[in-house]
Amino acid sequence: MTLAVTGATGHLGGLVVEHLLRRGTPADQIVALVRRPDAADGLAAKGVTVRVFDYNQPDELPSALAGVDSLLLVSGNEFGKRAQQHQAVIDAAKTAGVGRLVYTSAPGADTSINPVAPEHWATEQALAASGLAHVILRNNWYHENYLADLGAAAQTGEILTAAGQGRVASAARTELAEAAAVVLAGSQVGQTLTLTGDVAWSFDELAADFATALGRPVVARHVSAAEKSDVLAAAGLDAGVIGFILGVDAAIAAGELAGVTGDLSALLGRPTSPILETLRAVG
Repeated sequence: MTLAVTGATGHLGGLVVEHLLRRGTPADQIVALVRRPDAADGLAAKGVTVRVFDYNQPDELPSALAGVDSLLLVSGNEFGKRAQQHQAVIDAAKTAGVGRLVYTSAPGADTSINPVAPEHWATEQALAASGLAHVILRNNWYHENYLADLGAAAQTGEILTAAGQGRVASAARTELAEAAAVVLAGSQVGQTLTLTGDVAWSFDELAADFATALGRPVVARHVSAAEKSDVLAAAGLDAGVIGFILGVDAAIAAGELAGVTGDLSALLGRPTSPILETLRAVG
């Protein structure tokens, strides 16, 4: 069975390929789909097939998917273009006769106020309409999303948040990648899995973990959305980025990232790692 991974030199896709290899998938059964093949020399050296795959070149996508049995579509990072890009991949998968598609989405994509949700929901709807056998992996926030905050806290001793008492059941990127590898190499279809960490933390608890990782006091500074907007604007962020950040805080405050499902630990066959483990690795 030939397994293909889009964005195979990216943060998530690269880890998925690593986990496929570690879990015993022969390298010659893995196709790394990348924009820049020169960035995938390391994968090619391991025997992985490397093919050029650019979401923005829809006419060239079907040939890159020739012979692929199961495809992992890692969501793109060009916000505002992702729904169109993902539709192009879905269309190409149908044209190429791909048997099964796995897609990385977001929690509650159909109802969420999180600014990342609309394009994910559009992609989920496109998959449903395509007739392709598929599995949707709704990945919660990565532990790694808070490493920039860790760096800031090292200087300021605080985390600035407008998320109130909202909680986040984040998970390590490598564990979400391993789960994707498990599903990609498996046979399940028609499932929507919400992949979360086993623990949902508050920002006060995150501050305590920051303090442990940094070896200095850290507190969560709770502010209103307007106050956080002013701070971010003073730091030079533009209105679009500020709106995105505040939108995420609003989603967290609404409890949208707090649910713990157990789907991730079930796929891994072990408990998920706490965020402190990720923080300590770089703190």
